[in-house]
Amino acid sequence: PSSTSLFAIGVLAKKAKEATLRQYISDGVEPAVMEKYEVMKKALADESAPIDITDSAFPTPLQDTLTRRVGTITLIAEFKRKMATGDMISDRAFDPELLSGEFREFGASAIAVMTDERMGGCTQKDLKTIVEEQRRARMEVPGPVSVINNDLIIDTLQIAQSAANGAEAAVFDYALLGADETVQFLKAAQALGLESIVSVSTKEDAQAAIDLGARMIMVTGVADLEERIAAIEGLTIPEGRTVTTIANIPAHADQGYEEIEEVWACRDRGYNVVWVNDVLYKGGADSIEHPGAIIKSMTSKSSLKWASPMVKSGRGEGAKEYLGDILM
Repeated sequence: PSSTSLFAIGVLAKKAKEATLRQYISDGVEPAVMEKYEVMKKALADESAPIDITDSAFPTPLQDTLTRRVGTITLIAEFKRKMATGDMISDRAFDPELLSGEFREFGASAIAVMTDERMGGCTQKDLKTIVEEQRRARMEVPGPVSVINNDLIIDTLQIAQSAANGAEAAVFDYALLGADETVQFLKAAQALGLESIVSVSTKEDAQAAIDLGARMIMVTGVADLEERIAAIEGLTIPEGRTVTTIANIPAHADQGYEEIEEVWACRDRGYNVVWVNDVLYKGGADSIEHPGAIIKSMTSKSSLKWASPMVKSGRGEGAKEYLGDILM
């Protein structure tokens, strides 16, 4: 889609979210959310201790977990109930309680929940379910991973809701919010101890977000691999700061798994993290192509040059074979 059509989609989505928020407020905001909201408001209004979103003393456990040495990739697995095509994910094997554990056990470094019901079919209840499942894994190996609220956030009340419901990070759309609101939301999140991921679709927006103080940048809405790579090449990072780059990997329409190669290409060309969603559900609960197997394949140390015959076939058979091999 053109930038004009994407903007129009964003405006419509924002209007729909405004209506949802009005209904939420009318129904009565939970006390735990209001408590967080008041804490946030007080911190934002305190001129004696202004919030510095570039403060290196602010703890960033999620960013630290996601950012490893060059040549390695970490993965954020997104839970959702609705595919980008509009199809609902109805298999009982994909219940949040079950997938939360599977994502963790097979190597996801964090879990995102698409809590915008129109886009992802999920609600805050799903977020809380996954947060609770991760909490119960504290004494297990592997231990719990961070949970990210991926909502269409247009109001600071949603940031308070994210914190109250146990999320450790939230996603902000730079193109939808603009520079001023992005800064406001970054400060609001930091006031509640939340980390932030700023989603962008161009190199210009990526640089603008970094200049504002963003620590984690997610390139999304970019289908072409080379354009996705170009969006992070040559970015200017202020001295002393770490900026983590995340590639959102869109699912291909076919039943192959070229997305695995795209992950490896992003790893080899500078990205720190991949964010995967619809591709995790393409194979259903198949014993070979289940979500955990796809995560494990994507985060393996295999090379595009040696590990995947799919480069030659282009049809995905190699990736399917590799999914089977890696679980043996």
